[in-house]
Amino acid sequence: MEKPAKKVEKYYNYIGGQWVESSSGEWFENINPADTSDVIGIFPKSNAEDVNRAVQAAAEAADRWRKTPAPRRAEILFRLGEILRKNKDTYAEQMTREMGKVIKEAGGDVQEAIDCTYFAAGEGRRLHGFTTPAELPNKAAMCVRQPVGICGLITPFNFPMAIPSWKLMPALICGNTVVLKPGEDVPLSAVNLVKACEEAGIPPGVVNLVNGDAEAGRALVTHEKVRLISFTGSTDTGRLIAEECARQNKIVSLEMGGKNAIIIMDDAAIDNAIEGSLWGAFGTSGQRCTASSRLVVHKKIYKEFVEKFVERAKNLKVGNGLDPKTDVGPVINEQAVEKILTYIEIGKNEDKAKLACGGNRLTEGDYKKGYFIEPTVFIDVEPGMRIEQEEIFGPVTAIIPFSTLEEAIEIVNGVKYGLSSAIYTQDVNKAFYAIQELYTGICYVNSATIGAEVHLPFGGTKATGNGHREAGTQVLDIFSEWKAIYIDYSGKLQKAQIDIVEV
Repeated sequence: MEKPAKKVEKYYNYIGGQWVESSSGEWFENINPADTSDVIGIFPKSNAEDVNRAVQAAAEAADRWRKTPAPRRAEILFRLGEILRKNKDTYAEQMTREMGKVIKEAGGDVQEAIDCTYFAAGEGRRLHGFTTPAELPNKAAMCVRQPVGICGLITPFNFPMAIPSWKLMPALICGNTVVLKPGEDVPLSAVNLVKACEEAGIPPGVVNLVNGDAEAGRALVTHEKVRLISFTGSTDTGRLIAEECARQNKIVSLEMGGKNAIIIMDDAAIDNAIEGSLWGAFGTSGQRCTASSRLVVHKKIYKEFVEKFVERAKNLKVGNGLDPKTDVGPVINEQAVEKILTYIEIGKNEDKAKLACGGNRLTEGDYKKGYFIEPTVFIDVEPGMRIEQEEIFGPVTAIIPFSTLEEAIEIVNGVKYGLSSAIYTQDVNKAFYAIQELYTGICYVNSATIGAEVHLPFGGTKATGNGHREAGTQVLDIFSEWKAIYIDYSGKLQKAQIDIVEV
């Protein structure tokens, strides 16, 4: 006798404090990338009407939330952090099912959301402006922050709770209302985050969730009442968003691609460098904008490094992220598989570059129903090759030899992105010289290119973004606008730059 089919749970949008279906009447499935027969849930496929309802709810809640004192907003965010902490293990397990990253990494993803929430809550009593001497007598000068308004948040699949939190928490503490459109491959983590917001007591309409694909994203970007768009995703999509926001004079914050590199000097602690390089290249199956997709290795230790690194890469366990023994989980979907395999073929056809290990999709046994690709290493890669220049976003890394530190820095800087870089060396002079010359938004010494912390600014140079930074106190400059204030208590009209006081 066959077992009855498991009932698939249905989830909803969150608009104006209510969990509601999409007006489209359409739904989409949330699939486990490690086992495509595992349907985690069905979610509403939203359209422009749903986005409009969410924006209207945000508009109606805006005045009340803006006028709530920031320390009171902070208390709600602190409660939210406590709820996230209490449910960390459950959220992590569900995240691994829908996204594929190994369970320890999923726990780290949720922890980053917790950290971000506590950090933002702390800023509720530190939304500092400043006072400054005025140039005229009997006059005060100061500045304060004010909310931007309605913020549209569009987030990707690779950090299903952390990246929404990077945007949501600072937006809320600054007094904005928001509409969140999460990556369509990871809607459950966003639902969990918003349910926690509801439980914490964030008022109806302040946080709104609209699930769906690019149609919902476009409607959010083009909505005339949305003042700000914060986007994390591909460079191509980010460019289109920037163009549309420019037409409507919206504020736009973009965090896009990366082609990050680790420099391994000849004096590096080689085993430590290999450990960091493996983590940087294959953590999250290479699906990080900060992934170490290039390893720039000094020729004096090149052979030793390659032999040890390739051997370790071959022994990484690929599998379902829920298995605690798994090192590398699946990639997110079939489209990602096709893109990654295309780049592997490009690498195979590059002159001189050699495929040292991996390069295949795994399809037998436990891998039959998932999106699994072997950890892949190309060696003897040269600057300018496509696999050295273009973001692959998968478990693929390229090892590039160099002779001098100056040459290595030139290689690292010689791509269109500038997100993260790293150097392994025991020489403090070389370390500080690299810190100075590497043109990236993040730089590590004796660590991989991944591992950012929420109290420092996150973001990059060149095609990685548009100059903004997420995390740290710097993110407040995205989600608030400065108001300069002048108070004249002289009892007469004083004209700045004209009524100069002679000494």
